[in-house]
Amino acid sequence: MVNALLPIMQVAVSFAHIIKSAEPVFSVILSGPILGQTYPWYVWASLLPIVGGCSLSAMKELSFNWAGFNNAMISNLGMVLRNVYSKKSLNDYKHIDGINLFGLISITSLIYCVPAALFVERHMWNTAWETAVMKLGATQFYQLLGLSGLFYHMYNQASYMVLDQGISPVTFSVGNTMKRVAVVVSSVMFFRNPVSLLNWVGSGVAILGTYMYSLATDKAKEEAKKRKAAY
Repeated sequence: MVNALLPIMQVAVSFAHIIKSAEPVFSVILSGPILGQTYPWYVWASLLPIVGGCSLSAMKELSFNWAGFNNAMISNLGMVLRNVYSKKSLNDYKHIDGINLFGLISITSLIYCVPAALFVERHMWNTAWETAVMKLGATQFYQLLGLSGLFYHMYNQASYMVLDQGISPVTFSVGNTMKRVAVVVSSVMFFRNPVSLLNWVGSGVAILGTYMYSLATDKAKEEAKKRKAAY
């Protein structure tokens, strides 16, 4: 989660989410060794436009820097590992549902993060807090802090509720990628980030790739059903 938030501080929000649209690639790669799921060649081929679109978007991005790019890619890896292992846990432990699993993970992550935050960032808290309050005003700062925390919690809780409904981590990642379309467009409108034609072309190619992936996985499911029926 830390690496999911760092990129929006280091690069434009729109660019960070375009890079995160490569999440399904990591999901396909890691679902095989961890969950034992295999995919035909055309599913792998459908991921190429996603990778190509992200690359095009990065080529002319005005806010590009390697720290933001690397953190966005680490976020992809971390989110996919979370989804894959969460799906494995839901499959292995039927008595735990998605919401309870999310609660257990949240408690565990709190135990990990509090000592690390105290050790690494404690000396920065007062200055950062006072700067934010001075810039936004106390009322607006507390409102934004409370709302962002609430919405981020709702997003993660809804994610685990969806994983509990039986969808695969790869399909979940593709859905996450489509969510980023709304994020990219709204962030460009809200923050008025300069976006080049190549950025828009790259974004369009990545989005087209997610649609091709959905068609490819539908075809793979149909073929699997036919093979099963034949036996």
